[in-house]
Amino acid sequence: MSGEEGAVAVAADPVAAAPAQPLGEPMDLMTALQLVLRKSLAHGGLIRGLHECAKLIEKSTAQLCVLAEDCNQSDYVKLVKGLCADHNINLMTVPSAKTLGEWAGLCKIDSEGKARKVVGCSCVVVKDFGEESEGLNVVQQHIKSN
Repeated sequence: MSGEEGAVAVAADPVAAAPAQPLGEPMDLMTALQLVLRKSLAHGGLIRGLHECAKLIEKSTAQLCVLAEDCNQSDYVKLVKGLCADHNINLMTVPSAKTLGEWAGLCKIDSEGKARKVVGCSCVVVKDFGEESEGLNVVQQHIKSN
């Protein structure tokens, strides 16, 4: 038996499949946030949904809250913004709930690595960033500057 017969194909890790950045250019905020959310999801530190997010914010165990700008429930937006302000939790926004849902893992990834059947998500909370990364540094710099 040769070594080639027993070879096993390894599927690409969707967390590692991040948008490629040209060398020497700083990472933009949305790409950095996407990487942070994917790493957090991989480490079990990403919470989705209003009820779970509100519980974590109230306990002050949340590190970061991300809210979709196109959320059409004004009460939902007021609640999340108010809780974050009361408990000193950093709040960031993304333009689309579908984008946030894709970044939070609420989709199927097809064989080409494209997201299919994306479910919109209006709010996610990061309780554990996972590991240090360039994306995390970019997001933390943005939070400090605001």
